[in-house]
Amino acid sequence: MPQVAGAAPCASTQESYALIGAGPMGLAMAKVLREQGIPFQGFELHSDVGGVWDMTGPRSTMYESAHLISSKTMTEFADFPMPPETPDYPSHRDMRQYFQAFARHFDLYRCYRFQTEVVKAEPLGPSGKGWRIAWRGPGGEQEEAVFKGLLIANGTLSTPNMPKFQGDFSGELIHSAKYKSATQFDGKRVLIIGAGNSGCDIAVDAIHHAKSTDLSMRRGYYFVPKYVFGKPADTLGRTTSLPMWLRRKIDGVVLNWFAGNPQRYGFPKPDYKLYESHPVVNSLILFHAGHGDLKIRPDIDRLDGNTVHFADGSAADYDMIVTATGYVLDYPFISKDLLNWTGAAPSLYLNCMHPQRDDLFVLGMVEATGLGWQGRHEQAELVARYITGLQSGNREADNIKRYKANGFQRETGGVNYLNLARMAYYVDKKTYRTSVTQRITALKEAAR
Repeated sequence: MPQVAGAAPCASTQESYALIGAGPMGLAMAKVLREQGIPFQGFELHSDVGGVWDMTGPRSTMYESAHLISSKTMTEFADFPMPPETPDYPSHRDMRQYFQAFARHFDLYRCYRFQTEVVKAEPLGPSGKGWRIAWRGPGGEQEEAVFKGLLIANGTLSTPNMPKFQGDFSGELIHSAKYKSATQFDGKRVLIIGAGNSGCDIAVDAIHHAKSTDLSMRRGYYFVPKYVFGKPADTLGRTTSLPMWLRRKIDGVVLNWFAGNPQRYGFPKPDYKLYESHPVVNSLILFHAGHGDLKIRPDIDRLDGNTVHFADGSAADYDMIVTATGYVLDYPFISKDLLNWTGAAPSLYLNCMHPQRDDLFVLGMVEATGLGWQGRHEQAELVARYITGLQSGNREADNIKRYKANGFQRETGGVNYLNLARMAYYVDKKTYRTSVTQRITALKEAAR
């Protein structure tokens, strides 16, 4: 396997960091730790890398038809591009192979304990005193060790956000996390609740297998086609460099050209501005709604046997309900108090750095339209350079330490994101990446 020049050892000692997760964010962190000479030990619940993108994993929420909603060009790591034969919008199988190849290329497999679940993480004292990490191995054996610091990268899309309903349903009721194949819909009257990207993907699957398919929506969405002028939509225009007011104006015109007015097909009108919530990237949902294959329903009022009563007073009977209602952040091995939790998410500087502790970091708790894996790689690089900067007395690391301890704002770029749990850690791509890369540059310059 190729070796990383000057790479740090992967060892479980009191001078090493514990890294939880071998999904794309964990792998990015592992790569940068090795490059920066920081010893660490990785822990991964599954038997392989890839996180949720490996459908065989115990916490994977992938389904057979799942593909990236962003193009490979805007998603891949800058120093590890996807193979040329990879389609514009890779499937979960393509992504699994990509992350496995990434781990082989940067020699990361040997840095992990696989089939190992971290069950508890406790600090030994104030920041810098170390962490006691306990884990359960593949044979069920319990072990623990003391580490210099803790890096959490166990993902954000594994614990379902299951809504509560008034009444009871007599049919099959599942969260989209349990949806795997369209054959689950064969011959059934299906209701999908939630019209985010997964909800719309699953609704399109159901149309081809179910007896009937309805989609319940609490609010409207902006719909983005996957292709514009024959090219992936996110590779054209690059309007993210423009002021938000102008970006909204231009992108709104483009969406009207290529997606038209979704209200014509029964979709509710969004009650917020473009980019205040994530758009839905799907070229087929409007097509099928326009052809009558899909009926749009309002929010749920109550359930009664096989009958679902909607907020507008209408009702219909179903055999199966799929709640595509997203996921909640979940770090079950560590107390919320230790993560500076505020509302629906931890409050961390640049979505990764604890205000007071310099031995605790949360990686990948960041979402932004078009951020891609490179944006997350930059987050990992910032954390690694901050760790080495504190050790070497780097003045920029000291600046960051003081800044994050004195209060900070999420990098929203002035966008008023909807007050929803899934938007609690959303950032503006341009604003966020600018702040992160500026900090990285300053850390590099101060280290010279």
